[in-house]
Amino acid sequence: MDRMVLCCLLRRRRRRPQQQGLGCCGLPRLLALPVLLLLSVLVLLTVLLLRIEPQQTALGIEQELTATWRQRTRRSNSTKTAAPAPATGQASDATDNLPKSGHDLSGPYQNWRLFATDYQEMLENLKIYVYPDVSTTEASYAGVFLPHPNPINSKLGNYFSEHAFKTALIRSSLVTTHPEEAHLFFMPFSINAMRNDPRLHSEASISDFVAQYTARISSESKFWNASGGSDHFYVCCHSVGREAASKHHGLHNNAIQVTCSSSYFQRLYISHKDVGLPQVWPRPREQILNPPDARNRLVFFTGRRQNSRIREKLLSSWGNDTFMDIFSGNLSFQYEEGFRRSRYCLHVKGYEVNTARISDAIHYGCIPVIISNYYDLPFSNVLDWSKFSIIVNQEDIGFLKKILLSVSRHMYLTLYHNLCLVRRHFTWHTPARSYDAFYMTAYQLWLRRGLHRLSY
Repeated sequence: MDRMVLCCLLRRRRRRPQQQGLGCCGLPRLLALPVLLLLSVLVLLTVLLLRIEPQQTALGIEQELTATWRQRTRRSNSTKTAAPAPATGQASDATDNLPKSGHDLSGPYQNWRLFATDYQEMLENLKIYVYPDVSTTEASYAGVFLPHPNPINSKLGNYFSEHAFKTALIRSSLVTTHPEEAHLFFMPFSINAMRNDPRLHSEASISDFVAQYTARISSESKFWNASGGSDHFYVCCHSVGREAASKHHGLHNNAIQVTCSSSYFQRLYISHKDVGLPQVWPRPREQILNPPDARNRLVFFTGRRQNSRIREKLLSSWGNDTFMDIFSGNLSFQYEEGFRRSRYCLHVKGYEVNTARISDAIHYGCIPVIISNYYDLPFSNVLDWSKFSIIVNQEDIGFLKKILLSVSRHMYLTLYHNLCLVRRHFTWHTPARSYDAFYMTAYQLWLRRGLHRLSY
């Protein structure tokens, strides 16, 4: 016991000289307190700098974006939005007419950088083979297979896009005469032309004709059988086209349907396979859009209420509102003037989900308000529709005015600015131009190219 007490006393004596003169971290006690205070001050300053610097950076970005926004707003009202036509009919480089600032690369797009890169690859590589079913206008069904002689004819109306696509494709550099090198195969029949042909006018006759045509291709061509038709496509904008493929199993299950009736509700429309085509009415180009401050009406819509519960509800709720121009019947002013003088233009589901009203609104610089459930909006994997339009559920029509009045001026100007940027994507040209409706549709086909094909 005494030995243990003695050992403890010796240990304490050995430690005491080390502890008397030293403080924290081995420093003399007189210096320990100032050092701790200095370290505390440095830590506090570091925290403050970390909090202040991001705020200053964010403020700088906001100021730069504001300056860019003002510059682009002034420019959009005084310049054309479409790219100049290339001399050869080939679309120009993917960097034409793009946002140059690093901060506005997204804009109305899902991912501009990714899209622009892939788009350029499409221009350089995509090849489409067009089946040469008719070569002369004297052939029996020349009108069904040959391009329309006057695709800009205003009488084509809602079916203009169907003919404009075929004309632009035939004149583009995407076409190849060597089917072995093609990514895709175009079946050039026109549903609209069949509808106007007395021999094929009925829906049953049209579906029979299409089924027989497809059966002939599959029996005569090795290219259909190599993919089961999954790399073949056809175009239709007429509502009858919804059932045109119904009598050929491979056509409606495998082939790509490029259609204006792109609705999830349609039984023969498959969103991951088919392509939504913008329904565009042939109209003269608007050189200068009416600026936002010159639009003194809140809403414009005119359309028949027949066969549409949604339009009936719209007219009964807002038909007499003094701030909203909502009509069913003859107008006391020109149809186009309604788009030019209004801030918002309604696209309301009628018998179909699709009409040309969305493209009309975009054409005249009126923010589209889309009241059409189940509509697979064109180019939605490239364009962010929420950045240049307002989507309202059909059940919320009673709150329509409240929804639109709640949009701030800053948000409205942003929507208008983005709308100016996307206008060129909903315009057809002959020959096709960079990023116009034809090349945007071709890009959708490029994304669906030859994924399932046997060797020839």
